[in-house]
Amino acid sequence: MKKKILIAALLLFSTVNLFAQRSEIFVKAGNAINGYDAVAYFKEAKPVKGQDAFSYKWKDASWLFANRQNLDSFKLNPEKFAPQFGGYCAYGMSKAYKAPTDPTAFTIVENKLYLNYNSKVKEVWSKDMPKRIEDANGHWGKIKDKE
Repeated sequence: MKKKILIAALLLFSTVNLFAQRSEIFVKAGNAINGYDAVAYFKEAKPVKGQDAFSYKWKDASWLFANRQNLDSFKLNPEKFAPQFGGYCAYGMSKAYKAPTDPTAFTIVENKLYLNYNSKVKEVWSKDMPKRIEDANGHWGKIKDKE
């Protein structure tokens, strides 16, 4: 099973250029985090869909929120709530790739939000989070604005 997960992850990241974005923020359908509320991950400990009525433009991306309070919290300190690595897959970034994410495959570590491609990739990433976070932090500055 572990080999299958590893093989799937390697295949994913070998084809990731098909999904590559130049943007610092991963955007899908015009929205960051696939339209999910970044603040809700911290306040409710789960992904919550945002609403168009509570939208905010930051770093060339539209961020949606479930309510006015979450929108206002984000406006005051977006860096506190925005996912690490621009919302790209944390595992992928640890391997120096930008990969899309599933907003339900998330982890909060030391008050920072990390997203992954899917739950299986999250499992692999979770096995050595401190090292993967360190590696991803090292890669992010070099590739955040590249495809």
